[in-house]
Amino acid sequence: MSAYRLQQLKGHILAENKITAMAVSPSPLTTHVLNTATGVPGSNMALSLYRQDPATSAWNLITTGITNDDGRCPGLTTKQMFTTGVYKIHFETAQYWERLGETCFYPYVEIVFTINDPGQKYHIPLLLSRFSYSTYRGS
Repeated sequence: MSAYRLQQLKGHILAENKITAMAVSPSPLTTHVLNTATGVPGSNMALSLYRQDPATSAWNLITTGITNDDGRCPGLTTKQMFTTGVYKIHFETAQYWERLGETCFYPYVEIVFTINDPGQKYHIPLLLSRFSYSTYRGS
C-alpha cells in the first residue's frame, strides 16, 4: 500500500472518530478509581449511581457500570437526567480486591455529594488502597 493511501486512510479514521466523539454528549459527572497501593487505575470495578428522592429520602438507581482499563466509567448520566439533588456513587471494592487476590477492610465505598448547579461538570475520583480511601471534587 502506498504512503499516500495510508495517509488517506489515517485521515478518514481520524475524521470518523471526531464525528463519533462529537455525537456522544459527555457526561456532566465523571469518576476515576486509582489503586494508590500500586499506582495503577482501578479497572473492572463495579459501581452504581443513585439519586436521593427529596420527598422520601429513598435512593433511586440511575445507572450501573464497570470501570474501564483506565479506571474510568464514561457515560454515567446525561445532561438531561442530571438535576439538582443529592447523589451517591456506590463502588464494589471487595469484589475488586478479591479479583486481585487480596482482602480489604472496606467491602464497598459510597461517596455522597450534593449537586446545586447541574450545569457544571463534576468529577468524583476514588483513591483506594486495601485499608483506606479518599475522594475530592475534581474538575
